[in-house]
Amino acid sequence: MRIRQQWLIGLILATILAPGSADTLDEVRARGELSCGVNQDVPGLSYRDADGHWHGLDVDFCRAVAAATLGDARRVRFVATSPNDRLARLRDGEFDLLARNTTWTLTRDTEPGITFVGILYHDGQGFMVHDDSPVHSALELDDQSICVIAGGTGPGNIRGYLARHRMRARLVISADSRSATQAYQDHQCEVLSTDQSQLFAIRSMLPQGNSGHRILPEVISKEPLSPAVRDDDRRWFDIVRWTLFVLIDAEEQGIDSHSLITPTTELPTTMPSPEDDARIGARLGLTPGWRQRIIVQVGNYAELFERNLGAHSPLGIRRGLNALWRDGGILYAPPSR
Repeated sequence: MRIRQQWLIGLILATILAPGSADTLDEVRARGELSCGVNQDVPGLSYRDADGHWHGLDVDFCRAVAAATLGDARRVRFVATSPNDRLARLRDGEFDLLARNTTWTLTRDTEPGITFVGILYHDGQGFMVHDDSPVHSALELDDQSICVIAGGTGPGNIRGYLARHRMRARLVISADSRSATQAYQDHQCEVLSTDQSQLFAIRSMLPQGNSGHRILPEVISKEPLSPAVRDDDRRWFDIVRWTLFVLIDAEEQGIDSHSLITPTTELPTTMPSPEDDARIGARLGLTPGWRQRIIVQVGNYAELFERNLGAHSPLGIRRGLNALWRDGGILYAPPSR
């Protein structure tokens, strides 16, 4: 009875405090699904398999937002986008949220109509070579040919790195990840360069896999990958941002999908009381239990990372910078209280 009363109070408060005009949350609820712009070619981040099923860290983040807003992580429509059109399509309203391994930069963040919500994955650009290549370090790239993807930060990062180390190389620029990978396989270039997460993903799909290709040790850039939303809806921005923070803070608090058996299970005393949680949810236009739903249906950050990128995935990427701040990484979120 107490849970039902909290649920009704939350609904009433959400109605009172919500803006009168239509906004993103209203549109998502009226539609009955979240529309999310993603990649479709990067295992570990966002990938559609041969059966049409979606997987990846970005994909699971979209599901977490759906759990918070719609009560069901399955109610997501994924929209495949390219590096060249992703921001424009978000700004034009083709989807509610962009979660497509997009680097948060000053230029993009100040672009009219776009704002980034927080770092979901700390990445960096690297290089991969065939196992029989004589190159063992990025400092040996002089006179090499390098395949890289257009429309992102990659070409500029390489040019800057080469200039700093007084090297020259020929860039083979492709429209997308698939064509860049194919050019690398066809030996149109000797080196493939993109974010390290994508290199691990690409290597997992290539013939011979780990034994046929080497990822060089150097990381030449900061690539903070962040979801993005339109900048005209502060409440939607807060919902998406705090969905990310809930995932991170839940790991820090030792809360996961196994410790929260049902969406009505109360959170530990380090978290807000059910009454405070209902009030917080109402400010966001969300019904009580929104944070529990995220964790129960999708998991905490560690669960998302390990099944998509880490030890429980084919990629086997170590947490590194994406470990919690107390565990040697830089992953950090404001307290959820």
